[in-house]
Amino acid sequence: MAKHAFSGKWGIILYYVMQVAAGTEEKVEEQVKVMVGEEFYGSCFHPIRRVKKKFRGEWKEIQEKLLPGYVFITSESVQELYQELRYISVFAKLLGKEEEQIISLTECEVEWLERIMKSSDQKMEVGLSQVSVSEEDKITILSGPLKNMEGCIKKIDLHRRIAKVEVDFMNRKTVIHLGIEMVGKKE
Repeated sequence: MAKHAFSGKWGIILYYVMQVAAGTEEKVEEQVKVMVGEEFYGSCFHPIRRVKKKFRGEWKEIQEKLLPGYVFITSESVQELYQELRYISVFAKLLGKEEEQIISLTECEVEWLERIMKSSDQKMEVGLSQVSVSEEDKITILSGPLKNMEGCIKKIDLHRRIAKVEVDFMNRKTVIHLGIEMVGKKE
């Protein structure tokens, strides 16, 4: 299989996914920064999402991991990167490894990831989507990462302020939860 290459601000960007123990994402990123030469990778991150949760009757905005247990890394020389990653103590594995070839994310996966994320405070973050609910309980996506993704939305849970979205991720269907903020209807 061929690798998928995309143009970005650093030239050709190849996105790969590392599977790590949930809760060790930051530690893996820190070890990559310390132990892997800058010439082997462009960026290393785990996406976070903003969601609203109710605490003692009040809605608060918090951050959660979008895909717990996964760290994304970009590289132009994945074989050399793989050799460097083997020395990281908390590293688990690069997903998509088939025999001697490591497969990058597909073009659709990368486009989707880049479309929903934005960089803020050195983190890759998926913000809240604003939705309105009409008197007839019709839900309209006004803005945010869910805009123009209506076909992927499987369920909107207004009570929990979450949209369940089905996406293709590493050759399988995955349901992720994205935060929503209601505007235009009493809470």
